Amino acid sequence: MSVVRSLVPARMDRLPWSAFHTRMVIALGIAWVLDGLEITIASNVGAFLQRPDTLGLSSAEVGLSATVYLVGQVVGALYFGWLSDRLGRRKLFILTLAIYLLASGLTALSWDLRSFLVLRFVAGAGIGGEYAAVNSAIDEMIPAQYRGRVDLAVNGTYWFGALLATSVTFALLHPGGPLEPDLAWRLGFVVGPVIGLLIWRLRRHLPESPRWLMTHGREQEAERVVAGIEREVERKGRVSLPPVSDEQAIEVVPERRAPMAQVARTLFRTYPERSVLSASLMICQSFLYNAIFFTYALVLTHFYAVPAGEVPKYMFAFTVGNLLGPLILGRLFDTVGRRQMISGTYITSGLLLAVTGWLFKEGALTATTQTVLWSVIFFIASAAASSAYLTVSEIFPIEMRAQAISLFFALGQVAGAFGPTVFAALIGDQAHPDPTRLFYGYCFGAAMMVFAGVVEILFGVKAERASLESIAAPLTAVRRP
Repeated sequence: MSVVRSLVPARMDRLPWSAFHTRMVIALGIAWVLDGLEITIASNVGAFLQRPDTLGLSSAEVGLSATVYLVGQVVGALYFGWLSDRLGRRKLFILTLAIYLLASGLTALSWDLRSFLVLRFVAGAGIGGEYAAVNSAIDEMIPAQYRGRVDLAVNGTYWFGALLATSVTFALLHPGGPLEPDLAWRLGFVVGPVIGLLIWRLRRHLPESPRWLMTHGREQEAERVVAGIEREVERKGRVSLPPVSDEQAIEVVPERRAPMAQVARTLFRTYPERSVLSASLMICQSFLYNAIFFTYALVLTHFYAVPAGEVPKYMFAFTVGNLLGPLILGRLFDTVGRRQMISGTYITSGLLLAVTGWLFKEGALTATTQTVLWSVIFFIASAAASSAYLTVSEIFPIEMRAQAISLFFALGQVAGAFGPTVFAALIGDQAHPDPTRLFYGYCFGAAMMVFAGVVEILFGVKAERASLESIAAPLTAVRRP
């Protein structure tokens, strides 16, 4: 193919915030809401699934179901991430939402452990695919000056889903409620598909990423999409967009796909330090979150004798802290800087977790005080975890962006998948569990967060307010701005 000279990236980055961007964030950001909803419902109903009048699972089987869901996310992320870089962002974020809607809805009909595990795996695959396609699309269509705070806020909406799930499960599973336990937990898994269906129409009307079109030989279509966005911004915002200097043009030789060998060379030869950074941030936050969040209900019921129906009340405060963290701290990642904020949030949350774990071991906490302390810790840790997705999605070339997201997301989830099973085993099913064993698990998770923060100090990339093409030039670029 011949060289294409394009102003598409510069035109997208010079846009002010508009109704188009709000609409896009709502339509695509639902992926994190749904994931938070799924995981929280599964966590909150874990104790109910152990009842003989439901599925009669053991603690280990509850932990296994969480692990299976995470493994499904890994498989879905890798496969659908590969497809996203080849077929486009739009086709994939429509397909993956459909897979999730079907599998999650059918989970409500599970009749035994095997059927429950199979459907959890498929639902996880749909959500895993969402992460790769949606993260790519958002980064490629959000103006550079807003990218950090928007990415953190969107990833943070995971906790809005968790908050919604906490409210739903509290209403469904509260002691003395009108529903039988076996019906109540099933209704919980229907909430996500209902929300997904409501957002389906909005997502179907989103355009393909102009940056993806430009680098895949569809320059005229990319120009039409950008021109349409610009017209909407000027019409609804009643503004006149300034012209873009030709000096900001990028020149590429479009390719339909990036061979796997080229992807591997880029990751491990061109950007080895960025690959180490991405793996460290994703693995460490995933292990910590999955281990603690999936088993929090078991900690409350086993160590503090909290009735299963009262668990959502404690989860409510925990999820509020996680939701507010990225929303309040997100702007600082664009102003103070990526390296300072990412390393600071990782290290601070790790140190605070170690202290709280020691207080737990010493028996100095109650269900209420532990929830308060963890809400404070994960106010910070939630921003750290969201910044891992931001980092991976903006520091690699566009032709392999979705594959990079899916690869490092998969590495994180593989590490994180062992967390719920290990922590559930540390808790056990005995009448008087030993807090010391779980304390060692908390210390390990805290050490991982501190380690990731140090790696960010060493290898962090200055990406705040910078165009994606200046952070990592397209593989096919012959000239960049």
